[in-house]
Formats: sequence, C-alpha cells, structure tokens
Amino acid sequence: MTKDEFLTRIKEDEEYSPGWQAIDDAFEKLYPGQKPDHFGTVITSRAIFGGDNYLDGFSVYTSPKGYKHLVTYGMTVLYGDEDAFGGEWNGWGYEMTMKLKEDDTQSCMWAIDMLSNLARYTYTTNRFFQPNQTVQGNGTSLHIGEESQITALLLVSDTTAETQMSVYGKTEFIQLVGITESEIKAITEDKNNIAKLIALMKADGNEDLVTDMKRTKSYL
Repeated sequence: MTKDEFLTRIKEDEEYSPGWQAIDDAFEKLYPGQKPDHFGTVITSRAIFGGDNYLDGFSVYTSPKGYKHLVTYGMTVLYGDEDAFGGEWNGWGYEMTMKLKEDDTQSCMWAIDMLSNLARYTYTTNRFFQPNQTVQGNGTSLHIGEESQITALLLVSDTTAETQMSVYGKTEFIQLVGITESEIKAITEDKNNIAKLIALMKADGNEDLVTDMKRTKSYL
C-alpha cells in the first residue's frame, strides 16, 4: 500500500484499524473462527483523554491445549495514523501476551490488571520490554490476595503467536511467564539460567510455557 492509498483509506474508512487487524490476524491463525472474550477499557480512563490507562483492550482466547491465551491491544498503533505509516516497528513493536492454566476468563482478570500496569510503566518511563528480560516482584504472589509460589515474570517471544507486518511495521508478541522466587534469584545470579529454565520447563511437558499459579515446583 502506498502512502497516498493509505491516506485515502483512513479518510474514507473511519473504522480502518490496521494495527488492530494485525493482532487479530495472528490469533485467528491460532484459533480459527473463535470469538474471544474481549474487554475494552473505558474511553475516559485512557491516557489520551487524561486517564491512566494506556491500553485500549484485551482479548482472552481458549486454547484447545487447556489454557487461556491473553493478548493486549495498545502497545502498538491500532488505528489510522499518518505519522506511523511506513515504520520498521509498530509503536513499541510488540503486544504483551500471557498463557494461564485456568478454566474460565474471570480467573484471568488479575493478569489483565497486571498487564495494564506494565503498559503504564512502559509509556510513562519509556522503558520497553524484550525477550529474556525479567520483572521482579516483591517476593509475594503475582496474584494479589491469592497464595502462590509464582512471584516474578520471565519474558519470552510468544511460543505460538507469530510476528505480524502491517503498514506500521512489525508487531511481535512478548509472552509473560510466571516464575518462582527461587527461579528469579537463580536468573539474577546468572543470566545463562534463563535458557536452562526454559529448557527444563519444556522438557517437563510445558512446551507453551503456560503459567500455572498453582505450581509449587521450582526448576532452578
């Protein structure tokens, strides 16, 4: 698509959302025909209107492998935006995902709040996330109010969602993986333990690096 064609499109079609479509395309490939549970943020709470919410929404898909697959909308440019046309990376270059071993969407709402907080951190500090980074907690459960050995996050390229291209550039998907306090300490001491942890989790049958908040076993 040329720049002129793009400008004509956004002028004639107010609903044209190439960034949003790129996300949907990635997940339609994973879950053909599935209508996800989608949650849009309140418009007046969004940062563009003076609020503190930097995301436009979240979708929660159900994997046939028995987990919920969450994805954000808003780390990339979603709608018609002339300034974003032709970039190498769309916005921050990624949307965040998480795979949770849960049976229902309601049980995932705490994670949606967490993703929202991480988006706010990136937008307000200009510090973006990349695979093989970690997010340390305070030593307590990621799910506030619920006991769990999962206290921190490891970031990886989503094991199933593929990078997408749009008129705004690349959109990658960075998956947040819940890890234990023992594991985050081992990684902090030696970054080589990241690859070791991933290999051990996959060898134990967790190929998609699904976060199980009931996990008590530590691999490191």
